[in-house]
Amino acid sequence: MGIAVCNGALSMCSFGVAPSPLTFLPTSMVMGSAGPMGTCADCVPFLNVKPFGVCMSLANPITAAQTAAALGVLTPGACIPVPAGMWIPMKPVVMAKPGPILTSDSMLMCAYGGMIKITLPGQFTVMV
Repeated sequence: MGIAVCNGALSMCSFGVAPSPLTFLPTSMVMGSAGPMGTCADCVPFLNVKPFGVCMSLANPITAAQTAAALGVLTPGACIPVPAGMWIPMKPVVMAKPGPILTSDSMLMCAYGGMIKITLPGQFTVMV
């Protein structure tokens, strides 16, 4: 049973080095105890999904260029989140305007190979 994710939640990328807050606008028309709920369509880079510090993936062009310049020594580059699709809800039981709401077990793939997961849902009272 997942916990509904709302504004202020924290997420982490498998290739990032720092957690990042998620921001949701009230476009879903669904409010939780701590603000607007997130939906599967809330995956806009820099608006909903913020950078995770630096990126360790060699699929990231910045990391690949810096690693090549360092003669093959992995040199992390700036994180630029590039979502490959929308959030994947594990249990889509509550629907909002654009689709199912996010739960704490939802995932988002990055085009550079990372898996973005929810680490802190932002609230702990609405369970779905």
